[in-house]
Order: sequence, then C-alpha cells, then structure tokens
Amino acid sequence: MRTLFLVLTLLLSGCAAFTTTPQAPPPPSHQAQEISRAQSYGLPKLGTITATTRGSPDDAQRAIAAKANQAGAVYYQILMLDETTIPSFWYATAILYGAPSSGTGAQQ
Repeated sequence: MRTLFLVLTLLLSGCAAFTTTPQAPPPPSHQAQEISRAQSYGLPKLGTITATTRGSPDDAQRAIAAKANQAGAVYYQILMLDETTIPSFWYATAILYGAPSSGTGAQQ
C-alpha cells in the first residue's frame, strides 16, 4: 500500500512540472527576442523555422535568431536544439510569435 501511495505521489508531482503559469513577455524591441513557454501565452503564432549549422549549439541559436529577425517576428521560442548524426552539425526548431494583441481575448 505504501508503494502505491509513493507511486501516485510521484506521478502527480511529475504532472506539475508540465504546468506553467503565464508570464508577460519582455517589451518588444528592434530584434526578435527568445522567450519561454510561459511567456508565449496569448501571443499570435506566425509559424515555425528550422536551422542546421556547423559549429556549436550557440551557432544554431544565433542562426534561429537571425531567421526570426528576417521573418519579422517579435519573439521566438526554441523548441529543439540537437546535434545531428554528423558531429558538429546542429539542428534547431523554433516557433515565431508576433506582437501581443491589444485586445483582451488571448489566442494560442
């Protein structure tokens, strides 16, 4: 019985890790800014982008930031950053977001 209680407790506490409290994104600037999942609530999605680059994870993040700027996004959220099967080649995927709407209704 104790084992069942322990397992249930661990499962329920693990679910809390996937729940995020919405937070306000930073004020828009002249360049696209990386935001977290909690900051993306209510922002209009513009699409997704990918980048494959040789170098380091930082190079892939810079490539995503450059593509987000080219696309005219205000914010972006990196979903995945992983090394490919070829050493030193990195692949990244991100969601692009626009400026927050001035209305009270939030979209997601």
